[in-house]
Amino acid sequence: MQYSIGVEYALHCLVYLTDIPEDSPIGIKELSSFQGISETYLSKIFTKLSKAGIVSSVPGVKGGYKLAKSPNEISFWDVIEAVEGPKPIFQCKNIKDNGYLYRDKVCSAPSSCTINLVMLSAEEKMRDYLRSKTLLWLNEELNGVLSKQIREDTRMYFSKSNE
Repeated sequence: MQYSIGVEYALHCLVYLTDIPEDSPIGIKELSSFQGISETYLSKIFTKLSKAGIVSSVPGVKGGYKLAKSPNEISFWDVIEAVEGPKPIFQCKNIKDNGYLYRDKVCSAPSSCTINLVMLSAEEKMRDYLRSKTLLWLNEELNGVLSKQIREDTRMYFSKSNE
């Protein structure tokens, strides 16, 4: 299992949005420049985040994006699902139906595939964990790890781009 790098870019950009005043949206140009990625690629990610109700766009010269919800209401799982889609990681193909025991009628009654049940249960545990981690939690973690100067420099970068 591997999530696209779009999930990582989305989470990084969203944490920047948690740090700005609500009336100061950040443009895709500034976010993409800060991340060192193309505007087109980041625009596609933000279109998905917008459709999921995670961010909202603000039109105009000083427009851009801002969080559509409070940071404590946006979980890692919300972001992953917005960027990657709702499809489960494990997709059972019912290969047990082609197995030796089933073909030779040793195992006659169709049953739920134990492998599928285990995989779905594991996925649900992972989703629950990712639902418990929010942008607010991430922002607080970064405050404990990054220096105040680095956080302030980042805020300044985006506040200058909005002037």
